[in-house]
Amino acid sequence: MAPYSPPSSRGHARPVISAALLALGALTLSACGSEDKAASADPGAEATTTRVTDATGTKVTVPATAERVVVLSEMDLDASLALGVEPVGLTAGRGQKGAPQYLAGQAKGIPVVGAVTGPDIEKVVEAKPDVILAGQLADEQVLAQLRKVAPTVVTIDGTKDWKKALDLTGTVLGRTDEAEKYLADYGTKAASLKTDLGSQAGASVSVARYSAKGTAVMQQGVFISDVLKDLGFERPGIQNDKGEGHSTPLSDENLQEIDGDWLFIGSLDAGTDAGLLAELAKKPAYQQLGAVRDEHATVVDGTKWTSLGGAQAAVSVLDDIRKAMVK
Repeated sequence: MAPYSPPSSRGHARPVISAALLALGALTLSACGSEDKAASADPGAEATTTRVTDATGTKVTVPATAERVVVLSEMDLDASLALGVEPVGLTAGRGQKGAPQYLAGQAKGIPVVGAVTGPDIEKVVEAKPDVILAGQLADEQVLAQLRKVAPTVVTIDGTKDWKKALDLTGTVLGRTDEAEKYLADYGTKAASLKTDLGSQAGASVSVARYSAKGTAVMQQGVFISDVLKDLGFERPGIQNDKGEGHSTPLSDENLQEIDGDWLFIGSLDAGTDAGLLAELAKKPAYQQLGAVRDEHATVVDGTKWTSLGGAQAAVSVLDDIRKAMVK
């Protein structure tokens, strides 16, 4: 399954919510509505709620200051932590039992309330959220259940643009200033790196993910391709094509598809896949790649390079590229 496709209910049991949970959700929404009216009745009072338009165009009333946030995608977790908000529940990252590897330290102790395939509604209820960041969740039945628990905001649109998602998350969490500053800092760091790359700024950069199924390359329309575009890099072969995330696994005969002036290759599980990457490095087809011969191949953390990504992932990728390419 492509890593960036919205979670689908096909092949998975839809989460079920009990009558008691529905009642709890109804009370939650009722309380939010009451607060909104109370705030509007007294123009001098501080607003207790705010109205936002989510990535689907849906208008959602959320707390002016969210205190208990549940995040349902890696990008939501990344953005919340980047803005200084520690969620009370998260969904496991792709290939992970908990938070993505690059966020594991920051997210230590946060309960897991679901997987990439979808949230566990009862665990979401147990987290007692006052707002839910639903990532790119598209299942209307699941969204309807979540909305009975707390105001639910779809933060990722069809472009999967991490910058747009961070901006929206900042609005939802009452951290617009922090989001603007983060984006400005990223822009400054990207511009500085591009300058320091010199002639390498126009190099051909390949990004691949390796697993037991084989090697796949990241295509256009995903997080890492957007970051590389900010730096002015070219992409080789099918990596210029629009895709749902990554290509289908390549055979050894087609391994040249991952070649470029520079190659960054990673996996979603550094522990389990370390042996696989070592085996890949021994293959003649891999050793014959130009990037490998030129010592321009770097092993990276696939949970930030080849997954959904986010604000902190973007800055960390810049650091990885600087270490590899700027001498």
